[in-house]
Amino acid sequence: MCLLYSLIAKSNNHLFCVWTSMIFGPIFDISSIKGNNMITNVSQKMALPPSAAIRRTVLCLFLAFSVTNAGPHHGIIQRRHGKGHHHGYIIPPGTPGEVTPGNPTVVPPGGEIPGVVPPGEVPHEIPGVVPPGEVPHEIPGVVPPGEVPHEIPGGTVVPPGTPAEVPPGTPAEVPPGTPAEIPPGTPPAENDLETDFKGSWAIDNPNVGVAAMQFQLMPNNKAVWFDTTSLGPSARELGPPGNCPLSPEMNFKPDCWAHAIAYDVETGESRTVYMDGEPWCSSGHLWPNGDLVATGGTRGGYKSVRMLSVSDLNANFVEKKNVLADNRWYSSNQVLEDGSAVVVGGRNSFSYEIVPPNKLEFPAKKFNLKFLQETTVPKKPGPGMYIENNLYPFLFLVPDGNVFLFANDRAIIFHPSTGTVVREFPKLPGGARNYPPSGMAALLPLTLTSKDIHAEVVICGGNTQESYQAVDSKHTKTRVFVPALRDCNRLVLTDHSSKWEKEQDMPSGRCMGDLLHLPTGDLLMINGAQKGVAGWENAIDPNFTPVLYTPNKPMGQRFKEMVPTNIARMYHSVSALIPDGKILVAGSNPHAKYLLKAEYPTELRVEKFSPHYLDPALAKHRPEILPEMADKVTTDKVLKYGQEFKVGVKFNSGQVNPQNVKVTMVYPPFTTHGFSMNQRLVVLPVKAVTDESITTVAPPSGKIAPPGYYMLFVNFRGVPSKGYWVHVD
Repeated sequence: MCLLYSLIAKSNNHLFCVWTSMIFGPIFDISSIKGNNMITNVSQKMALPPSAAIRRTVLCLFLAFSVTNAGPHHGIIQRRHGKGHHHGYIIPPGTPGEVTPGNPTVVPPGGEIPGVVPPGEVPHEIPGVVPPGEVPHEIPGVVPPGEVPHEIPGGTVVPPGTPAEVPPGTPAEVPPGTPAEIPPGTPPAENDLETDFKGSWAIDNPNVGVAAMQFQLMPNNKAVWFDTTSLGPSARELGPPGNCPLSPEMNFKPDCWAHAIAYDVETGESRTVYMDGEPWCSSGHLWPNGDLVATGGTRGGYKSVRMLSVSDLNANFVEKKNVLADNRWYSSNQVLEDGSAVVVGGRNSFSYEIVPPNKLEFPAKKFNLKFLQETTVPKKPGPGMYIENNLYPFLFLVPDGNVFLFANDRAIIFHPSTGTVVREFPKLPGGARNYPPSGMAALLPLTLTSKDIHAEVVICGGNTQESYQAVDSKHTKTRVFVPALRDCNRLVLTDHSSKWEKEQDMPSGRCMGDLLHLPTGDLLMINGAQKGVAGWENAIDPNFTPVLYTPNKPMGQRFKEMVPTNIARMYHSVSALIPDGKILVAGSNPHAKYLLKAEYPTELRVEKFSPHYLDPALAKHRPEILPEMADKVTTDKVLKYGQEFKVGVKFNSGQVNPQNVKVTMVYPPFTTHGFSMNQRLVVLPVKAVTDESITTVAPPSGKIAPPGYYMLFVNFRGVPSKGYWVHVD
């Protein structure tokens, strides 16, 4: 009867009832109760006079009731509340029903004490008692060990010891980066704010003087772009006046023209930058310290490495020639987890190499890659009769540290330190996707709010395998501008059984376009042509209309056309996301020299496109990151892998449901010829949100986010803040 009562009462009554039975058993003729045999033995002793049974039951119930109400000062283990403590008790193996600190119970050899679990055995289930290794069921007002505090609507961060839902069997330890459990009663995430606004265009600079062939946004808010140096003058003199250095690319004749500029993305002002090599059709990336490094080019720049300092606002390029192991003309770069970068491919270069960070000179080492030769369409007899279809290959760093490589219509994943091909993918049907057919590619956002990181690429557009030789004047006298492809295809890199999946078709065909990450996790297709391929005068029918791509919407709803521009941006044009959330658009020169009076002229105007989320009607919902404010939380600028950090923020829309908040980091890419190298967007886990701060967690390693500078954004229901530069390592 005592045991039956204890099953109804709280768990400490069970222990106490066993204890009292041990003491008072002999008095009431309960002499053989042992552990799990208690019920059996009690039933065996029930052949007592009714009065004895009643006396025993009444006494047990009375004592249990008295101790329950007496609390911790009368022999029951004291209840523990607060951080890390829970209602209910775990009886560890070998522990008696009551353990007093400093007074361990001595168990005789072979002996057995009621309420004691022998060493090595798993404790049996007792109501209200959680066995070792298991997580307690949800108890109102308690956060299990390992859980992080979360937010209650109204902006209050709840300290450990407050509610969280933990299903039975859930591990107590929460991996870094796991978001806090949403407290019961928190409203579900709402849809992004709707708008009919399709963006707007504005001229940011009417004549910048230098065409943008290669482009890099630097973390000092200067966009650096440069052109070829060997094909004649630009439309802007190299400053200061009279500065005409002898050009090694022009037989050491004086060159008074600028071929590179640094453009302030906030003011539209710019300065000229001197470079003495030939970076025509080169590649590049940022070092972890924010300096720009450009690799390769042609003529005297085939094997060059050149650097522009981020800290010196008056710097010129510093170039070291003959450093690389192979010629790198039309190659691509990808930053690796340690800040070094692979430089892959190029014309007649079926290899790759690794460029270390913060060094202009280093021992060169080439890794041959047969795959690049296999995917090259062979050159035809005669001078300049290249076809290739695999230049400027698409590269993406995979979460395991390997590199995804797509060239022409095939893809592999290879180990950058050894060159070992670890996986080959089926051929992507439909046409060629790299230069000169020049499709678009992006790594979709990496979301860190789950343990398993999903990595997926999308490839769109391009043209047929025969499109280049059908239009290029070296191959034909009857030029045919083949319509660009409209298809998109997706491939999951983290699923070893994945195959190409057909995506929804784009609203229009596009080659030579850019596919850019937006702060919200959406992407934007912009620039390019609807017919033809890359190359001088090889395309017509500019694609004036940007397209918003939302990859997680239902099929059939993923593309939305934005308002068109009226400026053609085709061959040698660029675009990039900048910190204010706009898209900077520059360049387009489909000619060997600067032609300002042509059907598609050398374009020297700089535009800014404002995406849908910059609808003036949404301005009141736009969050604001607060870098420094008296008596307020400041935003951390230096992040460490896997560590929590704070973002000072102001939500202009008032009280915020944390499920409506998304924090993203965007790596600024090096963009040329329709490919944004190194581009990636990471969605960070939100741990807590108040009306003035967000607690989130930096990416776990350089495999997810290579070391360096990123633009940090806070999004509220699809409306992003302005970006804030942070550094992670």
